[in-house]
Amino acid sequence: MKEKIHPKWFPEARVHCACGSTFTTGSTLPEIGVEICAACHPLFTGQQKLIDTAGRVDKFNQRAAAAKKKQEEAAARQASREARKSAEV
Repeated sequence: MKEKIHPKWFPEARVHCACGSTFTTGSTLPEIGVEICAACHPLFTGQQKLIDTAGRVDKFNQRAAAAKKKQEEAAARQASREARKSAEV
């Protein structure tokens, strides 16, 4: 490694969160301020809101059923057109 090009390492750097929690870690900065940490993040605290995926699934199924119905109607129209053409000939 080259001499005098690496930043100073602080093995006991203090991290201060906006929630008031503090902990130590290694860093090139002696003190770090963060907005969110493991003590207050919703994923780690269990307060994460669940997305209503059932509503999304129902909406998708409704769109799929409408598309299938539209395809069946188009196929029926096409069949009636072909029947009329063959009757005219």
